[in-house]
Amino acid sequence: MIRTLSILDRSRTRQGHPAPQALRDTVALARTAEELGYHRFWVSEHHSVPGVAGSAPAVLAAAVAGATDRIRVGTGGVMLPNHQPLVVAEQFGVLESLFPGRIDMGLGRSVGFTNGIRRALGRDTGDADRFEEQVTELLGWLDGTQQAHPEVHARPAEGLRIPAYVLATGEGAGIAARAGLPLVVGDLRSRDRVTGIVERYREEFRPSAAGTGPYVVVSGTVAVAETIEEARRILLPEAWSLAYSRTRGSFPPLRPAEEVEALEMSPKERELYEGALTGHIHGTEEQVAAELSRVAEQTGADELLVTTSTYDRAALLDSHTRLARIAGLRP
Repeated sequence: MIRTLSILDRSRTRQGHPAPQALRDTVALARTAEELGYHRFWVSEHHSVPGVAGSAPAVLAAAVAGATDRIRVGTGGVMLPNHQPLVVAEQFGVLESLFPGRIDMGLGRSVGFTNGIRRALGRDTGDADRFEEQVTELLGWLDGTQQAHPEVHARPAEGLRIPAYVLATGEGAGIAARAGLPLVVGDLRSRDRVTGIVERYREEFRPSAAGTGPYVVVSGTVAVAETIEEARRILLPEAWSLAYSRTRGSFPPLRPAEEVEALEMSPKERELYEGALTGHIHGTEEQVAAELSRVAEQTGADELLVTTSTYDRAALLDSHTRLARIAGLRP
């Protein structure tokens, strides 16, 4: 069983609850996560996605850190190709200065997912290829070793210890290993793929100032309820949203599970919907505990990052509460 649990919240919008409410829900969830004993709480970066309110992770992380006292707060992640490393260093330097010892810097290599978004950001798909170079530059701004701009300093970041994590997409595992940084990898529906990435990361890991050995965070959707049927219903809104996006090009706000169950779907939508429901860890406390033990055995993960989104906030909070109990977390 993985005993260190954390939460990533993407600030998903819900039908009848606009984006500002989604952001407030994220902050409220962070407070609950802290009360339950979760280790860290991360927020994400998405641009021009109708169903996601989280577009400015450093800003939202500041709100989360200001509303909590002990839980670690960070990003899962800042999409580094979208930004100048100096600016990212400055942002996290401010966060670490305001909330010392609590800030994480999760870094990803994605750029906007449509041509229009990439143009608006002033980026293209080739910028992702510079991710490793950007990670090196960013770490150099923090420890004062960057040489590209010798007269420039990232203040107040320079000299601060801000843990960096690499989100494994594409070449992310190798980049994390070569930099000696912790790895975040998902999702758990593709267990063999995750295991392969983790094995490669451990084989290639080079000790660094950030860590003397590999550290693996596996991420995925986990839903826990009194019955397996109730746990599955937690998954329905996000599964439909994903199926909708694959057929119509945009994520809609999450709909209540009972509305999703009543929808008439085309054969293609039904196929995508059922596929989106497959492989997630869900069930009763006993069932989820057994499955997470298998995940721990297969991956040897040090930490689990839970990424569950759903319409019913009460069901989501109950799921996180049950999961905390399974893992023996202490408030």
